[in-house]
Amino acid sequence: MIRTAQQLAAPVVLVLATALLGLGASSATQIYFLDALISVGIVVGLYIFIGNTGVLSFGHISFVAIGAWTAGVLTVPSSEKPAIMPNLGGFLRDTTVGNVPSLALAALAGGVFALVVGLPLMRLSGLAAGIATFAVLEIVHNMLRYYEKIGPGLNTFSSVPQTTGVWQAAVGALIAIGVAFAYQRSRFGRMLRASREDPAAATAAGISVYRQRLGAFVISGLVAGLAGGLYVHLLPLNTETVYLDLTFVTLAMLVIGGSSSLWGAVVGALAISALDSFLANAENGVTLFGGTLDFPDGTRVIVEGVLMALVLILRPSGLTGGREFSLGWLRR
Repeated sequence: MIRTAQQLAAPVVLVLATALLGLGASSATQIYFLDALISVGIVVGLYIFIGNTGVLSFGHISFVAIGAWTAGVLTVPSSEKPAIMPNLGGFLRDTTVGNVPSLALAALAGGVFALVVGLPLMRLSGLAAGIATFAVLEIVHNMLRYYEKIGPGLNTFSSVPQTTGVWQAAVGALIAIGVAFAYQRSRFGRMLRASREDPAAATAAGISVYRQRLGAFVISGLVAGLAGGLYVHLLPLNTETVYLDLTFVTLAMLVIGGSSSLWGAVVGALAISALDSFLANAENGVTLFGGTLDFPDGTRVIVEGVLMALVLILRPSGLTGGREFSLGWLRR
């Protein structure tokens, strides 16, 4: 019981500490803390599926995009939609909801979409699953980019209420952590991890690998959709914001932190968010120890790629060793 409490308390404390630091930061710096907290939600969503199944997915950012578009379209005031999204169709044009309902609908949209695409895809494994999920990302990206009946198309979202503050972002991250922790401790989570370790033995024991993977896929879609809703209420987004760059960065966070543990997902998200924020500033010029760092554009992507490669070579289980937090591990 004590060990279980430690495993849950550690990521929660880390998120709360990040939120408190964000509250004390200047308004210009606070955006980095908010981005880090939302990244926790996205990476934990990735962990729920990838960490528990061992199946790589390149398509989870499509759930983030679906959640962002759902929350964004539904919270733009109806009076402003004709000017911003003139081709918006059906009830979307005339419907406006508040912040909290939009986040709930964003999570629901992510989960429903994960169910729809997961029904055929969860029968795949290995390279085939990775390519198929990447195809989903491409399909969603192009639909959101060119189909203007469901959003702003090529334009950046505007007039979306910027309601994601430090505590809302922190609550979103804590919800993601709570869902992931409850799932991995549940009977279904244990069955899924058993199928990850030995699919043949799990099948022989009566575990449906397909159903367990599908369940994890849907839950991860719900969490990613919620993170997308928080994201669109933080920054004006366009289709490129929730595409390849975000896919690469969030996968790097999961791999570097440790893809097989919730603790690793949270540590990786916060650590790489801090590095990414520093390098982004350094690309624009930053004063450090009396000198000026001015890195060329694209440096952060190169650094994160090199770091991910080094972790995979030198410590394949990630910074946390793929283990959950415990005081005994910390002493060792």
